[in-house]
Amino acid sequence: MYARVTKYKMKPGAMDGATAMNEQLKPKIMGLPGMIQFLNVGNDDGTGYVISIVESQEISEANADKVKALWAEMGAFLEEPPVPEGYDVRFNWSA
Repeated sequence: MYARVTKYKMKPGAMDGATAMNEQLKPKIMGLPGMIQFLNVGNDDGTGYVISIVESQEISEANADKVKALWAEMGAFLEEPPVPEGYDVRFNWSA
């Protein structure tokens, strides 16, 4: 498994609109090839991270243009375009 981790910063007052847009984008996000899990965490100051667990690094890299397009749909709510990083998943535990 492979994790794509992306730090983002929302514009002030953009949280409600961004939340609604994320709900609209959910089918596209979860429909990305190899998608296993999607987690979006954030604070009241607009900072946050998206953590996507994908089957492999190769699949994640093949999705890069689609992911960039999804972030572009969020562009009105973001202070700047986010830059993803990738990591091999060492553990993925759930309770």
